[in-house]
Amino acid sequence: MSTLPFIRKGSGPTMVLVHGYLGGAVQWAHEIEYLAEEFDVIAPNLPGFGAAADREGCTSIEGMADAILGLLDELDVGEFRLLGHSMGGMIVQEMARKRPNQVVKLILYGTGPLGMMPNRFEPLSTSKERLLQDGVEESIRRVGATWFISGREASGHPVLCNIGAQASKGAAVRALDAMADWDGRDALPSLSMPTLIIWGDTDRSYRWPQIEHLWTNLPDVRLSVIPRTSHAAHLEKPMLFRALLEDFLSE
Repeated sequence: MSTLPFIRKGSGPTMVLVHGYLGGAVQWAHEIEYLAEEFDVIAPNLPGFGAAADREGCTSIEGMADAILGLLDELDVGEFRLLGHSMGGMIVQEMARKRPNQVVKLILYGTGPLGMMPNRFEPLSTSKERLLQDGVEESIRRVGATWFISGREASGHPVLCNIGAQASKGAAVRALDAMADWDGRDALPSLSMPTLIIWGDTDRSYRWPQIEHLWTNLPDVRLSVIPRTSHAAHLEKPMLFRALLEDFLSE
């Protein structure tokens, strides 16, 4: 059995939470507690990240999607609701493309349909160069600061740094290459399940054109913009973030 390390809590319909680059399952700790009142919540660690840092990292977004789908198959999960953040949002788009009949609802949070991330705060190639030069710990401190309006002073910054520092350097490099090679735009019209886009209005990783492309090409979509937040809106305005989840999931 090749089960990835994961967090599971609650009962009821299944809700799957997929973290992003230099993330881990524990970043969803508060969301897991909240959602577990109504759902069977499953939060995997991607290979090479978080509690799965000892696993070899995937070389493609599709490979990451297959790893999580394999876990869900091992857990005998049928239908599920699906949330992905950042790189995790790319992964869940792939999961929904591969298993459209299993994904009841889709939540795309701080993400887009194009892995190259046009107009990102820095090109992915620069992030890769700095990662190879500075290592994982310094990279998450530097990159993670761009995920908050208040930068390194944000209360959530140390939390994400501790999680990100667990990643293996090899997995972090492979993930940057995987994102650079991924383009999910052609698949959007086929993702017919109800979908919610959540975006922080000062997100420096995924700019408005990416969000607009999702919004205008998904068949059954809602858009929620959280004001005065950046890429980690679930930590900057957690109550509003959870209210948006509850509203969409209860439809």
